[in-house]
Amino acid sequence: MNVGLEHYLALSAVLLTIGLYGALAKRNAVAILMAIEIMLNAANVAFVAFSRYVTPQLLTGQVFAMFVITVAAAEAAVGLALVLAIYRSRRTVDATQVDMLKG
Repeated sequence: MNVGLEHYLALSAVLLTIGLYGALAKRNAVAILMAIEIMLNAANVAFVAFSRYVTPQLLTGQVFAMFVITVAAAEAAVGLALVLAIYRSRRTVDATQVDMLKG
């Protein structure tokens, strides 16, 4: 059995669905950040799969994946810093309890 582009795209779709469910259903801020990371990894799988099967001589998918990994690392650092700041002031990481913008 050969693993083709359709298999990688199906894996990417499953990862995106899991990440979307996690981001919408979870209340813990750290779990939401992890779900967003799963969605970014789904995009990476799709980028690399398209690059491999559509234009194998070019490395555009891998370059885009490296940019996404860089943005994901920055997002994780900023997101965790925000979660720590909110935890210090509110003593909770429950996303439904955070209402600091309400006057």
